[in-house]
Amino acid sequence: MREITFSEALGEAILEEMSRDPTIFTYGEDIAKQGGIFGAYKPILGKYQDRIIDTPISEEVIFGSALGAALAGMRPVAEFHFADFLFTGMAAIANQIMKFKYMTGGQGKLHLILRGPDGISKSAAAQHSESIETIFMHIPGIKVIIPSTPYDMKGLFKTALRSDDPVICFEHKMLYRMKGPVPEEEYYIPFGVADVKREGKDVTVIATSRMVHESLLAAQELEKEGVSVEVVDLRTLVPWDKETVFKSVKKTHKVVIAHETWRRAGWGAEIAATIQEELFDYLDAPIRRVGAKNVHIPFSPPLQDFVVPDKNSVIEAVRSVL
Repeated sequence: MREITFSEALGEAILEEMSRDPTIFTYGEDIAKQGGIFGAYKPILGKYQDRIIDTPISEEVIFGSALGAALAGMRPVAEFHFADFLFTGMAAIANQIMKFKYMTGGQGKLHLILRGPDGISKSAAAQHSESIETIFMHIPGIKVIIPSTPYDMKGLFKTALRSDDPVICFEHKMLYRMKGPVPEEEYYIPFGVADVKREGKDVTVIATSRMVHESLLAAQELEKEGVSVEVVDLRTLVPWDKETVFKSVKKTHKVVIAHETWRRAGWGAEIAATIQEELFDYLDAPIRRVGAKNVHIPFSPPLQDFVVPDKNSVIEAVRSVL
């Protein structure tokens, strides 16, 4: 099977759906000329030029106009450049986009996607490095997808482009150049279906995005010690796949949850609480959570490494539950 990058998978998903649906258009800061802040739009530049649009630097305008376009029957894909900047447009997102279906008694539908990079990169510091997906899991009204591979990126995004609900897609900055197998045939990945990225029998590690790969590296290291780790990639946080998670927990009886967002009240707390409430009798050890320390992401590379978890954080957590 051919291998393409995470960015190319995103571009293919958009192009394929644009050719099918004339209501899809995409816009944001520096995408039509520059190709997006991490080059995510470069694979699609030169095609559908009238439907790939640069905007002023104003998240309030971008998200508010996405709402208006969706209400007018279009299917906008709005880029948020850096996840940190979602906060500057939260009135449109949290008060309008996420509540519209509820406030119309389900009669109104908003076909729109918010997408862009989140997570750490190389010393991008506090306003360009945060993982804030938990906030959108907490507030009802939007589907949250967070792919970890090119295959998942394309399959989930094509599903998002056909969704009747608003969708937000978090794409980790350190994954855009990662290559992986992606079939040329059309496929879709439904929301709420996790993927077991590695089978194991001793401990279940539940992760998303970059931490899936850190967890897989940790599993390789622990295998040398005779520890068999199962790595479950949730792929979507709203909805999240309780069935696959529960099946894995019933097999291993030990759980580690690994995410890059802050450990304090991160999405792992919701998963851990659900497992504790419904599968307590299957647990042989307390659930451990791995996440960033409760500070903003430092500019200093050594400090960033200290704050943000990696494979060693997962290894330590796994050893603690054995």
